[in-house]
Parts: sequence; C-alpha cells; structure tokens
Amino acid sequence: MASGFFALLDDIAALMDDVVVMSKITTKKTAGILGDDLAVNAEKATGFVSSRELPVLWAITKGSFINKLIILPIAFLLSSFLPWAVTVILVLGGVYLAYEGAEKILHFLTPNKHEVVKIKSASVSKEEVLEIEKSKIKSAILTDFILSVEIVIIALGTVLGRPILFQVLVVSIVAIIATVGVYGIVAMIVRMDDLGYRLIKTSNGENGILKGLGSFLVQALPWVIKSLSVIGTIALILVSGGIFTHNIEFLHHFMEVIPAFVKDFIVGLLVGFLAVLIVLLFKKVFKAKKN
Repeated sequence: MASGFFALLDDIAALMDDVVVMSKITTKKTAGILGDDLAVNAEKATGFVSSRELPVLWAITKGSFINKLIILPIAFLLSSFLPWAVTVILVLGGVYLAYEGAEKILHFLTPNKHEVVKIKSASVSKEEVLEIEKSKIKSAILTDFILSVEIVIIALGTVLGRPILFQVLVVSIVAIIATVGVYGIVAMIVRMDDLGYRLIKTSNGENGILKGLGSFLVQALPWVIKSLSVIGTIALILVSGGIFTHNIEFLHHFMEVIPAFVKDFIVGLLVGFLAVLIVLLFKKVFKAKKN
C-alpha cells in the first residue's frame, strides 16, 4: 500500500515536471501575441484621469478572466472530440493575426487623421466620461477575447495528442500567465507618468536625480506605448507566419534555404496583405451594392 502511494506521488511529480517544461515552451510560442495584447491594452488603458486608470484596467482584467473561462472549456472539448478543428481555428486565427499586422503597417504607410476624444477635458460631463469608459472597456475586452482565442489555441496546439489532464494543466497555466502577466505590466506602464509627476513634485522644482527621473518617466510613456505597438506588429506577422509554415505542408517546405524567422515573416506578410486586399475589395463591392 505504501509503495503504491509513493509511486502515485512519483507519477504526479513527473507529470508536474512535464507540465512546467511544456508551459515554458508554450509561453514562448505565444509570446508574440502576448506582446500585441500588451501593446493594445496599454494603449486602451491610457487617456483617463489618473484616478480612473486602475479601475478601468481592473474592469478589463476581469473581462479577460471571463473570456478565458468561456474559451478554455470549448477548446478542451474540441481537442477531445474534434482535434482537427483546433488546427483549422489555428490557421484561421493566423489569417486574422496576419491581417491585423498588415493593416497596421498599411495604416502607418497611409496615415489617416482621426478625431480624438479627450476624456480629461473639463467640458466632458461625468456621465459622458462613464460612457466613454464603458465603450473603451468593451472594446478592450472584445480585442482580448480574439487574442485570447489565439493564445489558447496556440497553447493547445503544442500539447495535442497528450492526455487531457496534461492539456488542461498546461493551457490553463499559460492562460493565467497571459492575463496576470500582461495586465500587471500594463498597470505599471499606465502609471509611469503618475510616478514621474510625483518624483518631480518631491524634488520641489530643484534640478536633481528625482526631477530628472520623473521627467524621463513622463516623457517616456508615449514612446513606450509606440514601441510596444511596433514590436507587437512585427510579432503578429512572425507568429502568423509560423502558424502557416508549421501547419500547411506546402508552406512548410517554402523557401527552405532562408532562416525560419525570415520565412515566417515573409509568409505572414504576404498572407496579411492578401487578407487586407480581400477585405478592401469586399467593402468596395458591398458599398457599391448599397448605393
């Protein structure tokens, strides 16, 4: 009896070792999407008065947890009964990621002027501020849902064929890391300027380390968000390209003489711009029929 009990503990320990190792590998595979998730949510959580940034971010975080509670059971059911559907969703999600990355590049090359609503303006009533907050929270949660689907499916794709308990443990750990890690970093980013202002105030206007550091944090925030956006866009293209080259046989052997990351980027970029072109043509045809 005792030997059986210790054998069970040994099996559990071995399982957890495998789970930890595979969780690390899976987290690396989803890093690209996590980078984009980070950039998107950092952008959506800024622009509010200082006292509202963290409550808004907390509301988005709760929405992210609910998203994953919805997505995870469905993903595990698909893995158990329709494993081929995981690959299909993975490829379709790759098309979406490639489209999003290519669209960002296109917008950068052909910028449009958008009217920006300034939430901090004194002319905006409290009710209007709350409505704007609700709108941005809903938008952020919807974006998180789409990215969460990709994170879960990519994570699940790395453990297909393994026992269902193993899949549940690995994918759940990755989902928790994705939520806590991303929104924890976002919280630090959105409070950079507030910390900077406090350091400047503490310096009492005297030139020194505190004032210099405070000014740096205030001025760095917009650049940090822009940098994350660029990094996230590149990551989207690379991740989507990797999905195609690993799951589509023809593309797996495409341009084998070049480094894998270059091939992934080229494939992701080509698919992305093709998807953008199809969407633009569809919109043009739909608009013509409507008129």
